[in-house]
Amino acid sequence: MATDWLGSIVSINCGDSLGVYQGRVSAVDQVSQTISLTRPFHNGVKCLVPEVTFRAGDITELKILEIPGPGENQHFGDLHQTELGPSGVGYQVGINQNGMGKLVKKPASSSSAPQNIPKRTDVKSQDVAVSPQQQQCSKSYVDRHMESLSQSRSFRRRHNSWSSSSRHPNQATPKKSGLKNGQMKSKDDECFGDDIEEIPDTDFDFEGNLALFDKAAVFEEIDTYERRSGTRSRGIPNEKPARYRHDENILESEPIVYRRITVPHNVSKEFCTDSGLVVPSVSYELHKKLLSVAEKHGLTLERRLEMTGVCASQMALTLLGGPNRLNPKNVHQRPTVALLCGPHVKGAQGISCGRHLANHDVQVILFLPNFVKMLESITNELSLFSKTQGQQVSSLKDLPTSPVDLVINCLDCPENAFLRDQPWYKAAVAWANQNRAPVLSIDPPVHEVEQGIDAKWSLALGLPLPLGEHAGRIYLCDIGIPQQVFQEVGINYHSPFGCKFVIPLHSA
Repeated sequence: MATDWLGSIVSINCGDSLGVYQGRVSAVDQVSQTISLTRPFHNGVKCLVPEVTFRAGDITELKILEIPGPGENQHFGDLHQTELGPSGVGYQVGINQNGMGKLVKKPASSSSAPQNIPKRTDVKSQDVAVSPQQQQCSKSYVDRHMESLSQSRSFRRRHNSWSSSSRHPNQATPKKSGLKNGQMKSKDDECFGDDIEEIPDTDFDFEGNLALFDKAAVFEEIDTYERRSGTRSRGIPNEKPARYRHDENILESEPIVYRRITVPHNVSKEFCTDSGLVVPSVSYELHKKLLSVAEKHGLTLERRLEMTGVCASQMALTLLGGPNRLNPKNVHQRPTVALLCGPHVKGAQGISCGRHLANHDVQVILFLPNFVKMLESITNELSLFSKTQGQQVSSLKDLPTSPVDLVINCLDCPENAFLRDQPWYKAAVAWANQNRAPVLSIDPPVHEVEQGIDAKWSLALGLPLPLGEHAGRIYLCDIGIPQQVFQEVGINYHSPFGCKFVIPLHSA
């Protein structure tokens, strides 16, 4: 009777529109041709409703996944059942080796009475026959079901049951090996024996479970245990050894002193290097005194000009692109530098820088206004510059109208402040601002008023002056002043340059 199917776990395919439902049979109504499933799953997801009901016309395919044992379906109660349809064509549910139900066409019985469906204990060695449902799902229903079963080759091959699908429909299915409740279970029961109701319908809460773990408390407990047991002092075998860089000393050294330079007056501004060393600024009077004492000890003006020119040219070459720009393959891309110099010592420093740039295949255009009498240092530097391929101009009209790669500013000098009122000075400042090229200032002074040319970089000599924002990024170059010369003017000095001659400074 139909009541024998109550409690069975079935899979109902309702086509593409409704999908596939799985659940346990709770009711079968042969009058209205409906079947009800309790605790249903729709396409593998548990349904929100406790029970769903299907009509026979909506069912495309029905598979019996599990048949209850004796007494397992009694709690469903007695239901008023009628036959699913007239007699004529019957269907047979065969239980193959993997426990799946298989419907096959069977010749009609001579009697119109429905055939009893044996329980699971009786289907070990025989087929289970059921009466036909209705005419609409007779032959086409079985053909579609057989076609779907024949396409599941990978599933049957995995369980070594491919041979069972090639048997005649009326041939009895071999008995299942092994005991269900015994110690030895078949591979099918081990793999597919779990109830589908045990499948969780909610996602795992990772955040909630992670919040239950108090990492700080666990590590504190570990540290407390290590301090009490003394394992940390003796060394733990699993503890990873410390790793050092190739330039890091493994021996313990003295604490690092970052303030190695002190000056005898109040510092208005401080800078720091990339390694963290503090470099204080000095006043213009102390800086001038430092250079004067160094000159007395043999660091003459010619030496200082040469050292300043080398450091400034190295910085300029780096700003122009370095080896990527200055190589034999880029002969057609020679950089152009405009050098603006005044008739003073700082202008001589710029001319020295231009000479070294010209020696490195840089196209240098030197602007120097005409004066009746020049300083000896400027005359000597101009004599050397004339031996290079650089170009010297005295009129701003000869300067290029197109943007150059770099402008080097050496126009200002604190001792010649009156030059800022000269027409050539104002014209040179206007040209530099209109050219829109980056500006490098060499040894710029500290102006109480706003400077005419805003620099992107500024290069200080020995120790920096308290330069403002108009100076851009500050760089410091070593011009070779000995340490005892610093001490003679009251500066406690320790070189911050390391392995370089030009280092960047940052505002502390």
